Amino acid sequence: MNSAVSCDEALRIASLDAEKAYRDLLPYRIVVVLEADGWHIDYQLKNQLSKGGGPHHVIDAATGAIVAKRYEQ
Repeated sequence: MNSAVSCDEALRIASLDAEKAYRDLLPYRIVVVLEADGWHIDYQLKNQLSKGGGPHHVIDAATGAIVAKRYEQ
């Protein structure tokens, strides 16, 4: 799968958006996967006993636009 937007750039876009809502992203493990509909960037809590969840983004692999986002708090 070829992409105009790199993994690092997609992660930067998602992180800047996520920091607005969450401020501190250190408690999260980041999983980045390139799928047919774009970069899927999921923030999963490192501590499995913690309640809540993290942000989930889909970034367009051609333009870098945020296609979808969901916050679990």
